[in-house]
Amino acid sequence: MSRETASEWSSAFRSGGLAALSGAGRAGRLPKLSDAQLVEVEQALSNGPRANGFPTELWTLARVATVIEQLTGVAYSTTQTWWILRERLGWSRQRPARKALEGDDEAIAAWARDRWPVVKKTPGADTRGSSSKTSPVSRSSPR
Repeated sequence: MSRETASEWSSAFRSGGLAALSGAGRAGRLPKLSDAQLVEVEQALSNGPRANGFPTELWTLARVATVIEQLTGVAYSTTQTWWILRERLGWSRQRPARKALEGDDEAIAAWARDRWPVVKKTPGADTRGSSSKTSPVSRSSPR
């Protein structure tokens, strides 16, 4: 804090007491979305992307911005949309788990149970290895 600021605050306190030191209120621009609008947006987002007219179950910032604009009439960029999700709603980024559409869970489990133990064993795994990168077993290594 600068000396000038401290001097101004001291003078204000001497002349008007604590009431003179009270803040001027919120600094900066007021949010475009009210708390009530934000609750409405959060409810719509909780319903999922398909319920909001999108073809897949994946939220993107552009899709969220579209929902916000449709519900409130307020347009936001993707950067502003991310700020709203993170700061005002307390949401975090989630990435969907990748899964093949044609995946057969039973076949995958059977392969992991039956075939993987055989595949993961490397040739010569039951014998001592070598520290040499060029020769699998050197003459000086004990056998």
